[in-house]
Amino acid sequence: MSPRRRTTETAAPKATPAVAKGRPIRRSQPRSSPALPRDAGAPDYARTPLDAIPLAGLPPRALIAPNFRLYELTKSDLAARLGIDNGFASEAELRAAIHLARNVLQPIRDAFGSFSPNSVYRSQRLERALKNKPASWLSTSQHAKGQACDVEIVGQPTLELAAWAKAHLADFDQIICECYDPAKGPNSGWVHISLKPPGAGANRKQCLSYVRDPASGRLVYVTGLSAMG
Repeated sequence: MSPRRRTTETAAPKATPAVAKGRPIRRSQPRSSPALPRDAGAPDYARTPLDAIPLAGLPPRALIAPNFRLYELTKSDLAARLGIDNGFASEAELRAAIHLARNVLQPIRDAFGSFSPNSVYRSQRLERALKNKPASWLSTSQHAKGQACDVEIVGQPTLELAAWAKAHLADFDQIICECYDPAKGPNSGWVHISLKPPGAGANRKQCLSYVRDPASGRLVYVTGLSAMG
């Protein structure tokens, strides 16, 4: 994993999450989340098996999960400002991102209400722009494979959101609490969640935090979900 800039584009057995500073983590309640209003010009593939979706020419407003449309998986303010095409490189990345939307984003939406992810798929060109890398550099980020998303939810403390994801998602590859600093408020930082698609190998169920090392002052990955020291 390589250090990355903030992606809001200014560039083991499940356990009950711990109580944070005297206030309990918001728990999900089983409920059915109403699908988005029908869009006359957009096909609804929200409950279509992944291998049955006609991926070629899929329109941006196609419903690919009950509460998410295709364009939300590629949207990027930075790409728009720089004129970067952030379309999927192949059907493999597209399938991975739809799988992620259904199995990570949708459960979070069911629990916490409406939101749109900060970042899901990022093309190699967008990754280079975001991380200020040369044209020859190739990102190994799971974002570039359509296998990762960055999530913030207004009013939901970042560390608690990460703990909720660990306790309630059916499967995940990594959950990383990134740049969470309680001195900057409970919503500082964001939660990175990745999920491998079918056929891409076993998910690692790994929980990490990206925090500043007191000794060196550098941002480093540490095991577990925690805040800046």
